[in-house]
Amino acid sequence: MNNKELREIKRRIQPGKNNINHIYGCYVNSATREVISSFDEPVNLLSEQEQKEYFNLLGKALSGGMGKNLSDVSFSTAQVQGSSEHRLLSQLRQSHLEDESLREQLCTLLTENLSFEEKNYLILMAYDAYDVKAEKEDEDSTDVFRYILCCVCPVATGKAELGYDHEDRRFHNAVISQMVTAPILGFMYPAFDDRSTNIYGALLYSRNAQENHAAFVNAVFNLPAPMTAAEQKDCFDQLLSDSMDSRCSFEVVQNLNQQLCDRIAAHKESRSPEVLSFTAHEMAEMLEESGSSPEQAEAFVRCCDERLGRDAQVVSTSICNSRKMTVETEQIKISLDPQFSHLIKTMKENGRKYIIIPADTGVEINGIPVEIE
Repeated sequence: MNNKELREIKRRIQPGKNNINHIYGCYVNSATREVISSFDEPVNLLSEQEQKEYFNLLGKALSGGMGKNLSDVSFSTAQVQGSSEHRLLSQLRQSHLEDESLREQLCTLLTENLSFEEKNYLILMAYDAYDVKAEKEDEDSTDVFRYILCCVCPVATGKAELGYDHEDRRFHNAVISQMVTAPILGFMYPAFDDRSTNIYGALLYSRNAQENHAAFVNAVFNLPAPMTAAEQKDCFDQLLSDSMDSRCSFEVVQNLNQQLCDRIAAHKESRSPEVLSFTAHEMAEMLEESGSSPEQAEAFVRCCDERLGRDAQVVSTSICNSRKMTVETEQIKISLDPQFSHLIKTMKENGRKYIIIPADTGVEINGIPVEIE
């Protein structure tokens, strides 16, 4: 899915904008993994405020950026043709979530593979049917995108506090509140690719972009968890180091970072809804343009193929921070806007290596303006 398609679906998750008739769910004791209660809430019987709160929780399972909080999940052909995990998701969708036994199966999968320490949690599920109209007025085609949305929300227990009782006009210990917090993870099935149904895909949500919820992904999709942004960065750094024989040139990495920042900026200006990603061969081309040897670029492609698989791609924003560049030694750390990275130079004098930055004006020490004599 791209960002435009994501926004199109997310706009529906609010009162009066969708065809969601029921909200299903269960409340789970995290310590014992037992379902405390299950519920089926007809939306038309909920108050306006309750509808708003439920849809707000469900909508947050579609929040964040593609490649960061949201990841595409791809099923194999074999899974689609006959796996139990894909069959369950398909049956849940086909039943419009009305089959209680199927909902119980999904809840059981989740409760057996989720744990939030001492926090209980709420599982929410909803089914929607979206009449996808053609983008151009002269096109007649209309598709119906039928999907299920599920999210898992930790429940926080408030502290016991004094509260005023109007009947006896005294203060007593207030009832400990149970507050449903924002979803920590969730998914949508199937994917909405090219504004149509893709039963080979699903969308995975993680509130913390550094967590991949491997047990959850394995239980629901029977697939390895997608690499988080941090994992992609660590993997890219290691691949680069290995292909350069652990001798990455300062200038090559500096130039590569500038190329990545330039491409991210151009992609942002183009307003393309697609996530900017690079294949191993595209990265190899940028490495050569940055000053690496053809042999090093080829070694990078081989390392990528071995560790990530052929045709693998890395998300640009996972491997490059376009807002900040950091240069570190054992004693000093310098942070700067990447657009000024060309000002950093290196030199070698009397057997020692130096990093040089211009310091003509605006020099401060602990906020105190100073002059360099």
